[in-house]
Amino acid sequence: MARNYPVEVATNLFTFYCYTAIYFFQMCGRFAFWAPKRRLVEEFSLEDAPEIRPRYNIAPGQDIAAVREPREKPRELVMLRWGLIPSWAKDRKTGYRMINARVESVSAKPAFRAAFKKRRCLIPASGFYEWQKTGGRKQPWFITLKNTDLFAFAGLWERWEDLKTKEVIDSCTILTTDSNELVARLHDRMPVILKRPAYDTWLSWETGLEALKPLLQPIASEEMKAWPVSTLVNNPRNDSPECVKPIKISGGSL
Repeated sequence: MARNYPVEVATNLFTFYCYTAIYFFQMCGRFAFWAPKRRLVEEFSLEDAPEIRPRYNIAPGQDIAAVREPREKPRELVMLRWGLIPSWAKDRKTGYRMINARVESVSAKPAFRAAFKKRRCLIPASGFYEWQKTGGRKQPWFITLKNTDLFAFAGLWERWEDLKTKEVIDSCTILTTDSNELVARLHDRMPVILKRPAYDTWLSWETGLEALKPLLQPIASEEMKAWPVSTLVNNPRNDSPECVKPIKISGGSL
């Protein structure tokens, strides 16, 4: 028997399934972030920051933490909708397709080129997930850095206003580049990972496009580690430390 959901519930379910359907085909499509306020303030040179609860299975369409630097204002930590909605978009559904921006085309693609010039942001992360095809199933892996569990993805943000309701949504996307040797065993793309020395250059309004190019390379495999995790992460409703807990599998190394 067909279920008749209220309009609001049906809309939320539609959004959930749209984002769930695309995460297997894009990179980065899931990640985790669990740093406390004190570390955020220190890592990103913030004057202050809200306390953000640990997240172990962040999915597209959700609000995520981001660091941005408004012109002539202090650097700030804000929450942005993951899935960039261009300012000229007719409706918010455009964001379903904009969770990632390829570094090869980001400066020319209409959806991203303005943000790439003036609205760059840092997206704090502790690690991200990728899925390995093994026979007829997909085995999730968690990937992070060897020497820290707090770094940043290179991101872009944009402001969109619903002309009917006047609702304003600040949204974002994560830049992706070719995978390094480690991640390439799972997927051909990976997020652009930035470390502290690159933060100021990425956020600055004064940085020219040529100066950004060296930042858009894949981080070295030697700086990363990965382990297999439970299929709990396949469902974005599961958001607990169990999602990143290592498990044993046959041939469990990359």
